Amino acid sequence: MRSSPGARNSITDVAGVLVGHCQAVDAEVTLGTGAATGCTVVRVPGGATASVDVRGGGPGTRETDLLDPANTVRQLNAVLLTGGSAYGLAAADGVMRWSEEHGEGIPMDPADASRVVPIVPGAVIFDLPVGDWAIRPDADFGYRAAEAASTEFTRGSAGAGVGARAGALKGGIGSASVVLADGPGAGVTVGAVIVANPVGSVVDPRTGLPWGAGTDGPDFFGLRPGTPEEIAALVALPVKSMVLNTTIGVVATDAALDPAGCRRMAATAHDGLARAIRPVHSPLDGDTLFALSTGAREVAPTALPAAFPADLLLLDQLCTAAAVVVERAIVDAVLSATSIAGIPAYYDLFPR
Repeated sequence: MRSSPGARNSITDVAGVLVGHCQAVDAEVTLGTGAATGCTVVRVPGGATASVDVRGGGPGTRETDLLDPANTVRQLNAVLLTGGSAYGLAAADGVMRWSEEHGEGIPMDPADASRVVPIVPGAVIFDLPVGDWAIRPDADFGYRAAEAASTEFTRGSAGAGVGARAGALKGGIGSASVVLADGPGAGVTVGAVIVANPVGSVVDPRTGLPWGAGTDGPDFFGLRPGTPEEIAALVALPVKSMVLNTTIGVVATDAALDPAGCRRMAATAHDGLARAIRPVHSPLDGDTLFALSTGAREVAPTALPAAFPADLLLLDQLCTAAAVVVERAIVDAVLSATSIAGIPAYYDLFPR
């Protein structure tokens, strides 16, 4: 697949996709005291076709059944990614309130445009032990994150990534994008935003390099192998002790896809998780990836036998790209993260 990163190397390179954060972070945070949590909203004004793929043994989700391609509703208005475990799903109420106030949702009354039902699926990570267990995102968090959504957003220890831990290291939120250079999808953009909070490792203990740097190589990310002393410090870190974990995110494209195509893209995007996290999809994770299509770019169908969908070759490119941007976004999350509550960040161990 020939491609290059988008202008921002971000999911917001997909026209019509916006991202906003809201977080609470105290200056002094420990594992048990202070505020250290947040949420992130991926907003698509006007709606987008979407689906989802949920894996791992401990998911915390909202409205995912609705996104089954066999079901009736074919679009969403926003996706909530949040800390706070199951409590954090309350933040979706605030995203719905913001959306209703701005006329975003399924119109239900031809005579009254204000009567809409916003579709806001969501997924959570388990970050409750980082900071005070009782401080977690609520509806006001979701409202403020939806209000803040724009093409520019902070990566690393921000939004839903504030309390994230990636194995023994500080996790966070990261993003990446590619623009396809050739084939039926030439000019199409695919992007991802990922909250990395796995129980599994994100760094190869033999080299000190992120597992996710394996496809593109360390030079792509400006990385070097660790010294023996740095690697020894990594290996000596205590194993992550949280019972629940989870990596969640959204993959988006401007190519027009139906819900079945979005489902396939979401499923293949999980390959990016497998490249960057070891192990992944464990009984202690609830890994969930949403996939959406804004449909801003129409791609001419390819002549194929009648037994195949006309967008098959395009979908093949999009699925390949989805795995790539998820893998890169996880590396971005880990490299962008900064230490919170004494959890070391990658560059604390492996200085630039």
